[in-house]
Amino acid sequence: MNATLRCSELQAASAAATPVVRQLQSDDAARWDAFVLQCPQATFFHRAGWKEVMERSFGHRTYFLYAERAGQICAVLPLARIKSPLFGHWLGSLPFCVYGGIAGDDAQARALLEQAALELAHELGVDYLEYRNIEAQHSDWPGKALYVTFRKGISADDEENMQAIPRKQRAMVRKGVKFGLQSEIDSDTERFFAAYSASVHRLGTPVFSRKHFKVLAEVFGEDCEVLTITHNGQTVSSVMSFYFRDEVLPYYGGGNASARELAGNDFMYWELMRRAAARGVRVFDFGRSKEGTGAYDFKKNWGFTPTPLHYEYQLLRGQDVPDTNPLNPRYQLMIKTWQRLPLWAANLIGPHIVRQLG
Repeated sequence: MNATLRCSELQAASAAATPVVRQLQSDDAARWDAFVLQCPQATFFHRAGWKEVMERSFGHRTYFLYAERAGQICAVLPLARIKSPLFGHWLGSLPFCVYGGIAGDDAQARALLEQAALELAHELGVDYLEYRNIEAQHSDWPGKALYVTFRKGISADDEENMQAIPRKQRAMVRKGVKFGLQSEIDSDTERFFAAYSASVHRLGTPVFSRKHFKVLAEVFGEDCEVLTITHNGQTVSSVMSFYFRDEVLPYYGGGNASARELAGNDFMYWELMRRAAARGVRVFDFGRSKEGTGAYDFKKNWGFTPTPLHYEYQLLRGQDVPDTNPLNPRYQLMIKTWQRLPLWAANLIGPHIVRQLG
């Protein structure tokens, strides 16, 4: 038989095959990640490693679903369940992550994953199913217009990147340079955790556990990096970033009390951008922020344009879209109380609360 004809017949048979929905097993992880790496709709938060992170860091049940056609993965949907007496019972893609939802452009596979997720949500008896989409997918689902993301292309040229930062913020970066701040890549998460935990405590936010950051570093290896800024040998600020394709995502960060005076955070993000550009990264993803917050203003001042995120909900037992965020007035007293706790107490109690938030 003609080889070209045989190839076309195989392709036609593959296209005609009905997709089958399966749940990720450990020996599927490499296939899953290979698909995610080349899928335009996929993000770092679609990687198979998040299954292990959800289970080891927080003890949450996961349901990483994929559709395959003729043995080839054609769409993925990572899901995890949170069951909290404080914040409700829900299934989402993906808790603790800024992006999620179904990744894949095969319409039939997407529809089957959608159906499987809804069936699972009903079976588990959750209040709602949540997708954290970059682009809107369900115009008929309730949404939450709270978060935006900040993404921007960067150049291979340092001076070009520096000049792209608006003048006032550029002056802050140069202030850090003038103070003699230094940047170092850490081999562990200890200095990072000290800076991060102090920072979130000042904001009145529960802290993630030390274990969580160690798990992230173990699971994602060289794609998870800690950059620490020092002044005269003392830690000023630190950031944990993720690398995906040609993107860098500074995800967790913080600084001690001297960071503001020394322009530590400005210098830190500049150093991250400079180092990332040198290794071939061309997209700087500053991550999500809530409108009306200091983080939102900080990122805009760096010359990044906010893009709305589309968090969509299928309400099942729940009646309203959830509103578990620090801007909700009902949490203001809790935040003020948290800020008055000693740091050691906040670091002890925080992980038990934050694992319920998602």
